[in-house]
Amino acid sequence: MVVVNSHTMDKIAIVGALLSFALLIVGEGINVWAEMMSAKLPTTASLFRPENLFLFGMVIVGCSFLLFGYSVGYSATKNIWTVTVASVVAILIIEPVLAYMFFSQLPEKGALVGMILGIAGFIATVTWV
Repeated sequence: MVVVNSHTMDKIAIVGALLSFALLIVGEGINVWAEMMSAKLPTTASLFRPENLFLFGMVIVGCSFLLFGYSVGYSATKNIWTVTVASVVAILIIEPVLAYMFFSQLPEKGALVGMILGIAGFIATVTWV
């Protein structure tokens, strides 16, 4: 018979939460990458050209990571808001990096304040219970 104490359950929940966050970062990263690539296309219609259809495949793969991330995260934390905020923070981490890589633009004051407030919201979500 296997005995599972609360300390072991806490470790399992932490590992699940970290795995969830990793899945969310990868999923959001793939999706944002596809979004940035589509934004650089010359026209909206060129999105449907055969050489650009791989972007739809990227979104399918990215969304699959997100589905698993949400599932693992909710199973680990039993709190959908923690998982939702982790997903938003994943976007706050990945999107500015990719935006700079693709467009070489830094955020303006308002966008920078928005990112800082988003990160502060994530910290509040995971520390205030």
